[in-house]
Amino acid sequence: MRLDKFIGSTTDLSRKAIHACIKAGQVMLNGQRATSAAQSVTPEDRVQLNGELLALTGPRYFMLHKPAGYLSATTDSQHPTALDLIQEPRKHLLQIAGRLDLDTTGLLLLTDDGQWNHRITSPRHECIKIYRLTTAEPLRDEYIETFAKGVLLHGEKKPTLPARLELLGEKEARLHIQEGKYHQVKRMLAAVGNRVTSLHREAIGRIQLDPQLKPGEYRALTREEIHHV
Repeated sequence: MRLDKFIGSTTDLSRKAIHACIKAGQVMLNGQRATSAAQSVTPEDRVQLNGELLALTGPRYFMLHKPAGYLSATTDSQHPTALDLIQEPRKHLLQIAGRLDLDTTGLLLLTDDGQWNHRITSPRHECIKIYRLTTAEPLRDEYIETFAKGVLLHGEKKPTLPARLELLGEKEARLHIQEGKYHQVKRMLAAVGNRVTSLHREAIGRIQLDPQLKPGEYRALTREEIHHV
């Protein structure tokens, strides 16, 4: 790995700042002043920045209780983003595994492990997402069978994969889906002539939103949760 990439992976410094630090003699490689950003760094090498030893960390996994009004994005010029709620070094490297709409609340997973992210988001892996929803109009019993067969969404050529709908009240339900199409839950209800008024994700696979997390709070996943996906 190049020296500048190594420093960028272990600090929040910009590429320009990293090059400035190297030029100023603030970076030491194995006890010697680093002379070039292109110097090669191996796992056995010691890199220090202003006397502080830098080290690569393993993959990171977090769950966030996303509030309404936050985008599932890294940056945005108009709205606050999920990453604005994360106070971790190198948070710009985190990916969002399974996005939520601006007004949707609940479980959001973030990681810098690309393969793990793919296992969650790829329909091929059939990772179930569970949502609790309320609707504008009363829910009908026939929705259960309709969703189980698959619903043809507006603008789509194929129906959704089978989904399981649990009716919890006149206008409240829990929906289990395998996919993550754009606005899928809202579009499924629209396809049967209803409208979602609130939407909250409770679980992804066997990872459930920690009830101790208030909106806007996050925590690292446990080892068991990481392997549950």
